[in-house]
Amino acid sequence: MTTVSSVELEEGTRRLAGERFDDYAARGLTRAYEEYVGRRRRTVGPLSVSVNGRSYPSIYAVIADPKASFTSGELRLEEPTARSPESEFLVPFDRIVLHGDGSAELHPPDGAAPRRAIARVLLREHYLVRSRADDAPRSASAPPRIPSLFGTVEQGITLCRAAPLVPFEVALLLYLAEERARFELDLVHTSLLGDPRTGRLAAARRTRRPSRIAWGLDRKIGRGYLSLLAARCLEVLVESNGLSSVDLAHVFGGVRESVDSAMQALVEQKYAVFDPRTRTYRARLEAFLPRAEPSTPTPVSLVRPELRTSVQELIDAADARATCPLCGKPLRAGPHRLLCDDCTAKVGLS
Repeated sequence: MTTVSSVELEEGTRRLAGERFDDYAARGLTRAYEEYVGRRRRTVGPLSVSVNGRSYPSIYAVIADPKASFTSGELRLEEPTARSPESEFLVPFDRIVLHGDGSAELHPPDGAAPRRAIARVLLREHYLVRSRADDAPRSASAPPRIPSLFGTVEQGITLCRAAPLVPFEVALLLYLAEERARFELDLVHTSLLGDPRTGRLAAARRTRRPSRIAWGLDRKIGRGYLSLLAARCLEVLVESNGLSSVDLAHVFGGVRESVDSAMQALVEQKYAVFDPRTRTYRARLEAFLPRAEPSTPTPVSLVRPELRTSVQELIDAADARATCPLCGKPLRAGPHRLLCDDCTAKVGLS
């Protein structure tokens, strides 16, 4: 397992940020690093990283290498999730192959055929480099916000280089035909993290949602308006039929009052509802589905190759005509797939 020290991280960030990385920014990075390491969660196993066929010791080495233009990459789990007790809520895999067009292939540990998916990353814990001059006119109550925390792997690497931004943890999201698989990556220790629900919430209480709902959820979170705790609570809440603040506090290891505060913020934003009789919160799933447009949307070309890797175009086309966006066949009532059965098999999403 490759662990990146705070000194190594500071040196790499200084090369990216240049003069903006003053003593003020260095102290902020060190403080953020120590706070993250102190909250470290249980890991499933170490990861190996390669980009364009070249191996890197960590994701930070990829970000620091200006020649690492992302066209393909691979994450390999040295200890497959099927062998770890920490992987109860995770989709088992041996390696994940990522492509520059935003698609991916998830290879199961049993050697079965890979599963095609659409890949996105969601920024979790991070440090946005701020010099003393940057923060001088800004109020402490209004910390800087990144426009979008959600995008392709290439967009994530570009953001880290340009901001500059130091990620400590990211969620790799794979949208499969029936569900979304979420893998949280500890970049400091180059490892796969266990799901926070492991050992704290019965697996039977999990309700799997279609990838179209997960896509809407992830885009909402990716706007960056929710606190980290509220975002995590919302993810767990969506994959359940209702949880109490006590349940959520047990999952995330905090106090109930903090969870209640985060959940009230979600209720105010109409992402969740509270049932006073049972003292439970439930997600408003309709908040994460595409809204119907008042006018007829412009038809989407059925021959564009981007449709195979653009979730939003697939959803828009299907919702507009209730037909498969690739072949035009009518979809079944209440579809749980983005494509019809024939196109799903041809594209290889099943």
